[in-house]
Amino acid sequence: MSQALYRKWRPRLWDQVVGQDHVVQTLQNAIRGERVGHAYLFAGPRGTGKTTTARLLAKAVNCLAESPAERPCDRCEHCQAVNNGRFLDLIEIDAASNTSVDDVRDLRDKINFAPTQGKYKVYIIDEVHMLSTAAFNALLKTLEEPPPHAIFILATTEIHKIPATVLSRCQRHEFRRIPVRLIVQHLQHLCRQEKVDVDEETLTLIARQATGSLRDAISLLDQLASTGGPIRLADAQQVLGTAAGQAVIELVEALLERDAARGLNTIHMALDSGSDPRQFARQVVDYCRNVLLVRLGNGDMIEATPEQQAQMSDHARRFTIPALLDAVQAFNLAASDQRSAWQPALPLEMALAQLVSERSAPAGQEVGRTVEPAVSTPTASHGVGKADKAAVSKTEAAPKPGGQSPLSEMSAERPTDSQMQAEPSAVEPSAPTQNSPAVELQTILENWQKIRQRVKSQSSPVDGLLNSCKSITMRNGVLQLGFGSEVLKTMMEKGNNLKITRKAIRDVLGVEIEIACIVVQGKGGQIQLDADIEADGMVSTAIRLGGKIVHKE
Repeated sequence: MSQALYRKWRPRLWDQVVGQDHVVQTLQNAIRGERVGHAYLFAGPRGTGKTTTARLLAKAVNCLAESPAERPCDRCEHCQAVNNGRFLDLIEIDAASNTSVDDVRDLRDKINFAPTQGKYKVYIIDEVHMLSTAAFNALLKTLEEPPPHAIFILATTEIHKIPATVLSRCQRHEFRRIPVRLIVQHLQHLCRQEKVDVDEETLTLIARQATGSLRDAISLLDQLASTGGPIRLADAQQVLGTAAGQAVIELVEALLERDAARGLNTIHMALDSGSDPRQFARQVVDYCRNVLLVRLGNGDMIEATPEQQAQMSDHARRFTIPALLDAVQAFNLAASDQRSAWQPALPLEMALAQLVSERSAPAGQEVGRTVEPAVSTPTASHGVGKADKAAVSKTEAAPKPGGQSPLSEMSAERPTDSQMQAEPSAVEPSAPTQNSPAVELQTILENWQKIRQRVKSQSSPVDGLLNSCKSITMRNGVLQLGFGSEVLKTMMEKGNNLKITRKAIRDVLGVEIEIACIVVQGKGGQIQLDADIEADGMVSTAIRLGGKIVHKE
């Protein structure tokens, strides 16, 4: 039986470790200065060299070379024994299979025995975050003060699960994802050694598919090389379930042109040709992310051919930043929903439909949002959150409707629906919204459960916040949600919570409405303010602090 490539080409010397120079340099200096610690914690993504570096450290501390700078030499008896898996003083423990406190107690009993072959007994505990709480507690004292001949090396992919008491007893080293460029260089070296015929474009695809894991990249290369013939890009795409780059570009073009039929056709052609839906969604996210980087002026961070960079620059010119963010969010959600989708293409279709069905609006406004006209009276802005005030002020400074769509900044030949709806507001900007509200409060209250169900389908935490509302009122055309504390009000105003709620109201009632959050809970219970009292004024603040209004005749 042939040996897997990632095992056959496992690094045996420090300079063979790829992409972790910051860790290797620190450990080499410790070896040279004979200042090796008693406990180390290696944390980082899978396939980045944690266990390999732990074995190299075990080889180095037991190497027989006279000069510490040459350790490990990979020539002495101890180094060869570690390479062949017969070094008795290197004990590797899989914490996923030995999670109980009894396993740790057994380790603690045996650790006091002197080394058999080398100078140190090295314990490598892989996936240490799998240990139970009792097992961690049993390990603490030994980890803090082990025998002079014992060294612990803990490895984990989920460092947030490690107790702080364990972290404080170890020297911590963070392993990073390996860049695509270094992975490609290493794969090229392996291909020369193994005499595998593969072009650089295919290796780049493999490296991107590995998402920073060198072991995953080598395993994918091993899988493709098993055919015995030359490896080309089309073969790699078929095996890996990825779509051709042209399919991604076609889908992006469909988004820009709001052509749902063309986008659906592109998705189904890609899936029918063998592309994996989840991988296709990831490719769209990756491409839109690159376009976003170009749009933000960071195109030098992208690793792409000149032709691909030119295409991304063209799309970056035609996209707006909010539209790119929406596209990345929608298709990223589609990639994560694939596991639970009974219809593989459904998450992709829903993402496309969501993006192309948003109402057109001038660049710089939220997609599908109609901004209320400015009101000259001072009380019109009271109760509106800071974020909403900023959005309104930006809209007033922006050009009048009649220009770009949110997905494209190119001129449109005819006005869109939202532009036609916005024209009356431009004619009568001074008309107060309270005289002609888009929807009555009673209508909102009658449909509140439907609105919450729509919100819950998008975000359960937002629905939970809406469930905490103490009051729902309408003031100057602004829907005011009253909360019992400043904490709940602040939570509701964070992120996209208000945007999700506005969209739910639009989906249920077909109207746009501004939403503001206020605090309505005082010392005496729920406070109901009169209609002529400003929600965020001094009088309302005094009432919430326990004051009362005295009407004099």
